[in-house]
Amino acid sequence: MSYLADSARYDQMTYRRTGRSGLKLPAISLGLWHNFGGDRPYESGRGIARRAFDLGVTHFDLANNYGPPYGSAEITFGQILEDDLRPYRDELVISTKAGYDMWPGPYGEWGSRKYLLSSLDQSLTRMGLDYVDIFYSHRFDPETPLEETMGALVSAVQQGKALYVGISSYSPAKTREAAQLLKSAGVPLLIHQPSYSMLNRWIEPELLDTLEEVGAGCIAFSPLAQGMLTDRYLNGIPEGSRATQGKSLSTDLLSEQNLGRIRALDEVAKSRGQSLAQLALTWTIRDPRVTSALIGASSVGQLEQNLAALQAPPLTDDELAEIDKHAVESGIDLWATSSRAE
Repeated sequence: MSYLADSARYDQMTYRRTGRSGLKLPAISLGLWHNFGGDRPYESGRGIARRAFDLGVTHFDLANNYGPPYGSAEITFGQILEDDLRPYRDELVISTKAGYDMWPGPYGEWGSRKYLLSSLDQSLTRMGLDYVDIFYSHRFDPETPLEETMGALVSAVQQGKALYVGISSYSPAKTREAAQLLKSAGVPLLIHQPSYSMLNRWIEPELLDTLEEVGAGCIAFSPLAQGMLTDRYLNGIPEGSRATQGKSLSTDLLSEQNLGRIRALDEVAKSRGQSLAQLALTWTIRDPRVTSALIGASSVGQLEQNLAALQAPPLTDDELAEIDKHAVESGIDLWATSSRAE
């Protein structure tokens, strides 16, 4: 039986304008970093993607090396498009990125024109697409001139292979420089994708102001701090968790100090009738300059629980003050090498 999207899919979702562009994104978007690779059952990812769209999630975020193995998340999503979502292509915002290691040799990572445009072609092939809506430079390359990296993004738009362009994990200074280079070529910077959570607040002192200044949006990844801001670690480190598997979360980050902060934040969540994950998402998108928060999902149930964060009342001043006591930098920013490069 062919998939038919829920006719009420736009009734509950909140959509926010991306910077000063004409593009709106759902307040919570679906990231395919985990749970959509070749190591996972296809029907699991398919069910999550279908349910997300039924609930108004129009933005699906990928990268060339999402999996595992590398490329397999894009292959999975391409199959979901073919099986279910192709008739709704014009209702979808599909993004991908290039910047981290993807294939062997000197042309398989970083920010050269050679790598970025080759990678985009490969991504389009894997997903069966003529274009993506957003193409990102996935990290700042300290050895390639920024003019070359941004020039490759411009070419992607000029070639009709991307509608918009973005950057991820760039410092405020490099963000400003990238935005100026793109603007001078007639291709505005649409969006920046930084890591951001209650335990990783590096974007607050300067980056958000910079994005507002240049007219770009912000989409936060890892708002649940690689899974730390869930109920999974409240009582220690369970077997089979992301931390025990070494998947972007080291057991070293789950120090007693950090666990204490997580438990205190969980108490705030309980006082609001929320789960810790829901509180983390409500908090992440409290600033209107944060266009969207990216979540992953390992099941339809988890997806639904996290999207329910959008139905919660706004955080009060007293709640924000209590959160601030515990929501402090916790040494968990795995992407700091890129975002601090000047």
